Amino acid sequence: MATDDEAAFRQAGWPGLRARLFHLYFLLRRPMTLGVRGLIHDAATNSVFLIRHTYVPGWQLPGGGVEIGETLAEALARELAEEGNIALTATPALKSMHFNRRASRRDHVGFYLIEHFSQTAPKLPDHEIAEAGFFPLGRLPQGTTPATLRRIAEVFQGEPASAYW
Repeated sequence: MATDDEAAFRQAGWPGLRARLFHLYFLLRRPMTLGVRGLIHDAATNSVFLIRHTYVPGWQLPGGGVEIGETLAEALARELAEEGNIALTATPALKSMHFNRRASRRDHVGFYLIEHFSQTAPKLPDHEIAEAGFFPLGRLPQGTTPATLRRIAEVFQGEPASAYW
């Protein structure tokens, strides 16, 4: 059940219909979906990298779906490059696995902590990413999604990892 702070991030209208059609397509192609998300932490500035998509509301962690024949680590590296021009320079730490019941009844997300990386260039807006950048932990942008805030609290404030995204 969604909480009040999650209501603003529900998709309605055309974006909501498009998201449901997208999940229907994957339901027909695959009985279960698997995704990855990465919490990129720049220790020097104590900041994290967040993105804002063009098709869903809110600031969130970069990531996406694992393709057929792809490992979670390969999917994470691909998504970070696509969404943030981020290249991994060491193996990221798998922190937790989550059931993403808000997306569908069959979606799961592998959550990684990335502390060793390079950014080849700032991420410019494109058809998928409206905005992207590093934000100090004490000054996250307004509209950061509840799931993103939960993952940040689990890593930096010692909150127990939730089974749900």
